Amino acid sequence: MRIPRICVFEELNIGAEIKLPAQAGEHLARVLRLERGHPIVLFNGNTREFRAEISEIAKRSVSAMILAEQEATGRESPLHLTLAQGVARGEKMDLILQKATELGVTRIVPLITGRTEVKLDAERTERRLAHWHAVIAGACEQSGRVCLPALEAPQRLAAWAAQLDSSAGLRLALDPRGEITPRSLPHFDMATLVVGPEGGLSEQDLSMLDQTDFIGLRLGPRILRTETAGLAAITALQAIHGDI
Repeated sequence: MRIPRICVFEELNIGAEIKLPAQAGEHLARVLRLERGHPIVLFNGNTREFRAEISEIAKRSVSAMILAEQEATGRESPLHLTLAQGVARGEKMDLILQKATELGVTRIVPLITGRTEVKLDAERTERRLAHWHAVIAGACEQSGRVCLPALEAPQRLAAWAAQLDSSAGLRLALDPRGEITPRSLPHFDMATLVVGPEGGLSEQDLSMLDQTDFIGLRLGPRILRTETAGLAAITALQAIHGDI
């Protein structure tokens, strides 16, 4: 029996009955056609998850009863990896956020770089962040993660890099002419990976990153698209230093 996982951004307590988010409830009732009593799993991104069951299906809402907490350890990578991704257009950015979440990144920082083509005013930024949060939550539901990667507001590359401290760990920037490859890296358990948008990182971007102690990371002889490059690098780093 399929047991859906639902991310709920509110406090979860055993014995409580809660209304599910509208989109999740619609999916359970109208798409999957589940009925009262069907088991589901609820989590809210804070390392805990709960067994629950559908308790009510109304015309405009679906409710669930929380039954018990269940074991949810061992799903987070020992590699604490921040993906600092140059904002890509439309569905490309969605794909990057979705797959990076599935691959176990800890934090995601959308960056405005020299070649970023997406224009974000305050209103559009707010809408994009809400949409990106939903993409990340959906990826956690699918992949079994209970900890949502932290998502920061879009920032300009120079300002973001200037305020980094030791918590950034090993600083890496994808560069086809980079000095090192994933296999040549020393062991580490914390890193920050910068990936350019369409068109990659500009010479000015790379120069500024070099001045803030980032190392150029080369993946191989081929030039990869932004939606491929970061995910390939994350996979390689997780395979060598993480949990893949």
